[in-house]
Amino acid sequence: QLQLVESGGGLVQIGGSLRLSCAASGRALKSYIMAWFRQVPGWEREFVAGISCNGTETDYIESVKGRFTISRDNAKNTVYLQMNTLKPDDTAGYYCAAKEAGGPSDGEYNYWGQGTQVTVSS
Repeated sequence: QLQLVESGGGLVQIGGSLRLSCAASGRALKSYIMAWFRQVPGWEREFVAGISCNGTETDYIESVKGRFTISRDNAKNTVYLQMNTLKPDDTAGYYCAAKEAGGPSDGEYNYWGQGTQVTVSS
């Protein structure tokens, strides 16, 4: 069973940066398409960024293009989300997710981490 654990969240000022990490265990991460989602209480969970198994294909929602970068290190069984030029609208719980088939931004993800909170303040 694949298990995912996120880290790296926290409080940051507008314009600042954070790097989230998602460490996988139980299975080799190289077999999974990975993604980051975010959710604000009372709102639906939102796809943020996704990456193919070998890292050659990525996808982002429009609002984070040019600011966020998803990457992976399969040797370390870890996926990252580098977040730059953070805005208050980026405040949310960020969740790592994995699936075994499909494109990075379509279909359902089967495995989820517990989330890490990102708060952007002025």
